[in-house]
Amino acid sequence: MDVREAALQLHRDNQGKLAVAPKVPLSSRYDLSLAYTPGVAEPCQEIKDNKELSFELTCRGNMIAVVSDGTRVLGLGDIGPEAALPVMEGKAVLFKVFGDVDAVPICLDTKDPDKIIETVTYLQPTFAGINLEDFSSPKCYDIEDRLKEKMDIPVFHDDQHGTAIAGVAALISALRFVNKDLAAAKIVVNGAGAAGTAIGRLLVNAGAKNVIMVDIHGALYQGMPGLNRVQAELAQVTNLTKLAGKLEVAAKNADALIGVSASGAFTQAIIKHMNSDAIVIAMANPVPEISYAEAKAAGARVAGTGRSDAPNQVNNVTVFPGVFRGAIDVRARQINEAMKLAAVYALADLIPVSELREDYIVPDVFDPRVAPAVAAAVARAAMETGVARVKVDPEDIRRKTAARIKQNR
Repeated sequence: MDVREAALQLHRDNQGKLAVAPKVPLSSRYDLSLAYTPGVAEPCQEIKDNKELSFELTCRGNMIAVVSDGTRVLGLGDIGPEAALPVMEGKAVLFKVFGDVDAVPICLDTKDPDKIIETVTYLQPTFAGINLEDFSSPKCYDIEDRLKEKMDIPVFHDDQHGTAIAGVAALISALRFVNKDLAAAKIVVNGAGAAGTAIGRLLVNAGAKNVIMVDIHGALYQGMPGLNRVQAELAQVTNLTKLAGKLEVAAKNADALIGVSASGAFTQAIIKHMNSDAIVIAMANPVPEISYAEAKAAGARVAGTGRSDAPNQVNNVTVFPGVFRGAIDVRARQINEAMKLAAVYALADLIPVSELREDYIVPDVFDPRVAPAVAAAVARAAMETGVARVKVDPEDIRRKTAARIKQNR
């Protein structure tokens, strides 16, 4: 049985991948009186007087919504909300297994940004955070930005920021391995959509000084016609020499090439004209810009892809469970840049420089240290930047997250 048949059988046999399970017993009249009437009136009264108690007395404190309109699903494109549901459901399972975060998939039957924003805003009393998923670009920027303005809980577009955190963490580890400095390295990002622009912004915020963004029209530069607002803002702080030209021009003498674009976009000729000890991270999904083997054959010192069948899998599964775990454990009001950078370095620091290898610059997605480390770092950054509602020892979060994950696997 091939993967397609096996996947369909798994989903059909189980009617999906997600279920609701009670946390408390319900085997007697007394149990019923505590969980429902008359006992349920007590937490209702407490929350009426103090809405913040909804995080303590209900499932809200460990619950997020995974929201999509199905307009840009994986490598499948605009397939609609019903067809997007298996992905959102799967994302909810990953949240639980890798971070012990309860998640509810919500697929909206509208493509209208205003209606999406209005609907998601109304969800706030039920959830501790919102994970936006598979919204098409450029409307994804406006949806996230406006929701962040309107809501008092974290709103995180994982296609942007989860991918960016994973990619930048991999790059930092690879640069450490080849003994190059982030600030001095020439870094080319191919793909200037949601993920690519998030990578570019995060690189700049991390201290990279020589970043060039490239899309199908060539290298982005300040004043370039046809850029959306996010690309235009990024063009002001990248490609400072205003280099023009296609990818093969931009990537010449580059130290690192990151792809969030399309299958086959990287050729061996492009890689051969990069600097020595070149780093190639090809994250197009499901088929990368170049395979791991082809990148290595072309001379890349370090290569990585999003695939699990090759070394150095750069995958946002290492990111979003821990990011939300840390954010909701301190009841953060948002996920800010400091929290994203904390997640980057939590991932990069998991592998000591002495243990880095060409085929080991990112931790495995099943490494039990990942989510606890990310959660602790994100929680600490949230408290330090004043967006946390409560203060918790980050090391307690690390220990408890590790224990919860162990129990779920």
